[in-house]
Amino acid sequence: MRKLLEYPLSYFLIFLIIGIIFQFYTSIWNYSINFLFLLFGTLITILFFYDKAKRTFTLISYFLFFFLGVSVTYFNNPKNKPDYYEKFTNENSIAVLTIQKVLKPGNYYNKYVANVTQVGTEKTTGKVLLNIQKDSVHNSLQIGNQLFLKPEFKELIPPLNPYQFSYKDYLAKQHIYHQIFTSKNQYKKLNNSSFSLVGMSAAVRSKVQTSLRKYHFSKNEYAVINALLLGQRQEISKELLQDYTNAGAIHILAISGLHIGIILLILSFLFKPIEQFKNGRLIKSILIILLLWIFAFIAGLSASVVRAVTMFTFVAIGGSFKKKKIIEHSLISSMFLLLLIKPLFLFDVGFQLSYLAVFGIIWVQPLLYKLWKPNIWLLDKFWGLFTVSIAAQVGILPISLYYFHQFPALFILSNLIIIPFLGSILIGGILIIILSALNILPQFIADLYGWIISLMNKIVIWVSSKEEFLFKEISMSFNEMMVWYVFIFFGCQFLIHRNIKQLRYFLISIILVQSVYIFEAYQRNDKEELIVFHKSRKNLIGIRNSNKLKIYHNLDSNKVKTEKSIITYRVNENIKSKFSNKKPTLLKFKSDTILIIDSLGIYQFKNIKNPIVLLQNSPKINLNRLIKKLAPKQIVADGSNYKSYINKWKATCKKRKTPFYHTGQNGAYTIN
Repeated sequence: MRKLLEYPLSYFLIFLIIGIIFQFYTSIWNYSINFLFLLFGTLITILFFYDKAKRTFTLISYFLFFFLGVSVTYFNNPKNKPDYYEKFTNENSIAVLTIQKVLKPGNYYNKYVANVTQVGTEKTTGKVLLNIQKDSVHNSLQIGNQLFLKPEFKELIPPLNPYQFSYKDYLAKQHIYHQIFTSKNQYKKLNNSSFSLVGMSAAVRSKVQTSLRKYHFSKNEYAVINALLLGQRQEISKELLQDYTNAGAIHILAISGLHIGIILLILSFLFKPIEQFKNGRLIKSILIILLLWIFAFIAGLSASVVRAVTMFTFVAIGGSFKKKKIIEHSLISSMFLLLLIKPLFLFDVGFQLSYLAVFGIIWVQPLLYKLWKPNIWLLDKFWGLFTVSIAAQVGILPISLYYFHQFPALFILSNLIIIPFLGSILIGGILIIILSALNILPQFIADLYGWIISLMNKIVIWVSSKEEFLFKEISMSFNEMMVWYVFIFFGCQFLIHRNIKQLRYFLISIILVQSVYIFEAYQRNDKEELIVFHKSRKNLIGIRNSNKLKIYHNLDSNKVKTEKSIITYRVNENIKSKFSNKKPTLLKFKSDTILIIDSLGIYQFKNIKNPIVLLQNSPKINLNRLIKKLAPKQIVADGSNYKSYINKWKATCKKRKTPFYHTGQNGAYTIN
C-alpha cells in the first residue's frame, strides 16, 4: 500500500476527485474559456520557474489537478454550453430528438434517453428523459431514431418522502434535467436516423437477440442470457431480480469488472503461447484489448461496460510490462482517465462498488489467504475463491450498507457455487452467440446452455429463499460509512506492517468510529418532528420523539408494516416505530396545533386560532369560511385528496393569501 501511495498519480487522482466534488456541489466556477487557459498558463509558468523548490512545486501541482477536476466537471455539463437546448425553448418550440438509450418501460410509458439535437432552427445539445405512452400497436423505438415533435419540457419530480430514492438526482448526475411526456399521435418519426457507435452496437445486439429467440429459451433463461452477455436487464422480472439481490449475486447479472476480469484471465491463458514469439507480449496485449472492446461493443457500450473494459485495458497493458504493483497502478490510471472524460462517474454507485471491490481484493485478500495454507490443490483453489469473495465484500460492505441497508449472509455460498463456473458460462455464452448469429447452433447445445442458466437461476432462488440469512434494515449513515473505511484502511495497514506507529493509527480509527456513533446517537435522542408523509389515496402521519416514531394511518394493518416510506425513514434515522389506526382530529406538537379534517368535513372546535389545517380524503368544506373563522397559518393537503379538490383549494388559498402545501407536489410536510 505504501508503494501505491508513492505512485504520483495517486495524489493527483485525490485532488482531481476533490475538485470534481467541489464543483459539483458548489458550482463555484462560471468562468470563460479564455480565463481558464490563462490560469492554466500561469500555473505551468510558475511550475517551470519553481522546479527547484519541491514543496512549492508539489503544492502548485496539487492545486493544478484540483483545478483540473473543477474545470472538467464544469465543461462536461451541457448546461454550461452555449448551444444547450433550454436556452432556445419557448411555449411554441418545435424540436428534433434522437434516441440515445432504451430504458426499462414503466407501467404506462415506454422510456428513453434522448438527445435534443435541434430546437426550431438551432442545432442544440443536451439530454432529456422521454416518456411515450404505451400503445398495443406501438413499436418501440430504436437507438438512433429521430423524432419531430412539439415538446413540453417538464422538471423531473423530486422525492416526495424523506430519504426516498431521488430519481431526479440520479438523472442529474447524467446531465438529464427535464422530461417529456408524449404519445404516438403527438410526434413524427423521421426517415433519417443518426449514426453512432452506440447505434451500431444496438443494431448488432438486436440481430443477436433475434437469432437467440429462434432457439426457444424460456423467458427467464433468455432474460439472464440477455443480461449476462449483452448487458440488457430490461426483460428480467422483478421477482428474479430480487432473488439475485437477496442471494448477494446481483453482480452476476450486470456486466462489470468481474465478467471482464474473468474474460481477461481466460484470454491471457489462451494467448500465452504467443509470448514465445518476437514482440509476443505486445501482440498478446493488443489482441486481448481488441477482443475486450469487441465484447464491450456487443454488450452495448453502456457506462458500466465501458468502465470495466477501460479498467482492464490498463491492467492488460500493465501486465505486459511484468512490473510489481502494476495492477494497482493500472487501476489508479484507469480511474484517473475515466474521471477526466466523465467526471460524474465518481457519483455512480456501480463505479464506486467496482473500484472498492477490486482494491479490497488487492489489499485484503493476501492477508486472508495467509491465514491458512491447504495442501490439497482443489481445497486451495476454493480457499482462494473464498478469500477473494470475503475481501471484495470487505471493500464494498460499508458503502453497500449505506446505499442498500441489507446484507445477504449467504453471498459466499452463491459465489462459491456460481463464480467457479462463470468463466465457462461466459465463454460458452459467447460461442452460443457466434453460432446462433451464423445459424449453425445445434438445438441440443442451446438446450444444454439453457439448462445451465436455468440451474443457476434455481440455485439463486433457493439461496434467496433462506430469508433468515438476509439481514435487512441495517442503518448506516454517510459519516458512519466514512469512518468504517478509515477503520478498514488502518486495520489493513497494521496487519501488513505490525508496528507501533500503525497500531496507534488503528486505535485512533477505533476511537473515531465510537465517537461518530456516540455523536449520532446523541443527535437522534435530541430530535423531534412531525411528518405528513405523501401516500396516494391514504393517510400517514408520523410523530418523532427521540428515537421513536409513532405512525397514525388508515392502511391495512399488514401493509403498513411494509410501507416503504416508513421503512426508509426508520432505517435511515435508525429509530423504532409503532403504529396506530386511530386517526386523531387534533394534534399538539411543540407550539403548533394541527387540526385534521377528513371526508366528514367536521371541525367544530372552540378557541382554536392559527392552527395548521391538514385536509384528508377530499372533505367537502367551504374553505373560504374555514380561513375566515380559524385564520390558519398553513393549509396542508396530503395524497388522499382528489386532484380537482387540490386545484380548487390552491386557488382559494392564493386568493386569501394563505400558505398552501400539497404533499403530492412539494413532498412530505415536516414540522421540526
